[in-house]
Amino acid sequence: MKKLLAVTSCPTGIAHTYMAAESLLKTAAEKGVELKVEKRGALGVEDEITEQEIAAAHAIIIAADTDVEESRFAGKPVVKAGVAEGIKNPIGLIEEALSMQAVSPSAVAGGADYAAKVERAKQERSAKRTGFYKHLMTGVSNMLPLVVAGGIIIALSFIFGINAFKEEGTLAAALMSIGGGAAFALMVPVLSGFIAFSIADRVGLAPGLVGGMLASQLGAGFLGGIISGFLAGYIAQWMKTAVKLPKTLEGVKPILIIPVLSTLIVGLLMIYVIGTPVKSIMDALTQWLTAMNSTNAVFLGLLLGAMMAFDMGGPVNKAAYTFAVGLLASQVYGPMAAVMAAGMTPPLGLWLATLIAKNKFTKEERDAGKVASVMGISFITEGAIPFAAADPLRVIPSIMLGSAVTGALSMVFGATLHAPHGGIFVLAIPNAVTHLAAYTAAIAVGTVITAVSVMMLKKKVA
Repeated sequence: MKKLLAVTSCPTGIAHTYMAAESLLKTAAEKGVELKVEKRGALGVEDEITEQEIAAAHAIIIAADTDVEESRFAGKPVVKAGVAEGIKNPIGLIEEALSMQAVSPSAVAGGADYAAKVERAKQERSAKRTGFYKHLMTGVSNMLPLVVAGGIIIALSFIFGINAFKEEGTLAAALMSIGGGAAFALMVPVLSGFIAFSIADRVGLAPGLVGGMLASQLGAGFLGGIISGFLAGYIAQWMKTAVKLPKTLEGVKPILIIPVLSTLIVGLLMIYVIGTPVKSIMDALTQWLTAMNSTNAVFLGLLLGAMMAFDMGGPVNKAAYTFAVGLLASQVYGPMAAVMAAGMTPPLGLWLATLIAKNKFTKEERDAGKVASVMGISFITEGAIPFAAADPLRVIPSIMLGSAVTGALSMVFGATLHAPHGGIFVLAIPNAVTHLAAYTAAIAVGTVITAVSVMMLKKKVA
């Protein structure tokens, strides 16, 4: 029997979402078709579809007028319609889904090359995220596009001179307004909002965004944003079950009661309890980072560099990256430079090793090294994952050593970076990186150290 899956969602998430789901389920039962419906309503996701269910399904029906994370259905036949169509024409949608041609496993799995291995490893790690880490990474991943866009636009304003933006009415001032005044101003609110969204779904967004904005206004920075996000998420989640209303008024709860009460509680806590002490912590951290001596700089660079290479995109790597990105809002740019440089050297060092010591790598690994080089210059540390997975005891210590040295050199040279991503392509923007020659040298040194360490530890292949 062909199994079908469906997702229903309307803009308000109250009536049509559930009417479409009921209509589809009733029609499927009448036709003897096995169907599961994921409802994405105002209170969040109900009957969420799992990866195993997607893999086993013949086709997917999307009856929605909002985003339903369609990318998770890649490789599966999909029937798309508005939510009203799910109510009015369920039999037509089901028959269309049943008649669709299933995608062959070879077509889905085709292109099982190095880049595909890296992408699968990233997806597997994402699927394993749970609890605190999952919620934090949801916030960080949604914040990153703002940080990257804002950072690069700020860097573009420096083309006209490092202080050109101070002259009102100029293009440099407009670019700084877009990158710093708008994109960077949204960093902390979006981080906080999507942490809360990960915990409580839609009802967490309002208190999370407001709490994050207050964290920015109060000077509590990214640390305040993280705290407000978790606070908002768990308060909203608690209210979803604690607030009991008559059935006729249930629709008011996610639209009126939870957003108003949770936003009020989070806002008052941020203003009267949390904001001031967290601001003191952020001020002390910023002062220490801007005034630290060379010994402290070396230690911080070594630590951040080693963390970037330790799990190549995993929790430790993301902790270092999140720390550096968060400091951009406090106008501390040194750690960001160290983190990006250290994140580039693992794939680059492995690529260099495959070029020099060909007798220690298989033909497939040598070919993979070419792809790893592109990932390395693009600051995709995950490009080293397949090499590390195949020989972790030799590869991981080697790349950690190279990245630690790179991070330390970047901090010692006083390099700063305004754009938190982009790899070598950002370096071409004038004034985006300070001490560019020394910074490039740090990356080159780390790449060579990684390659030499790998070549010394690895054995010849048969």
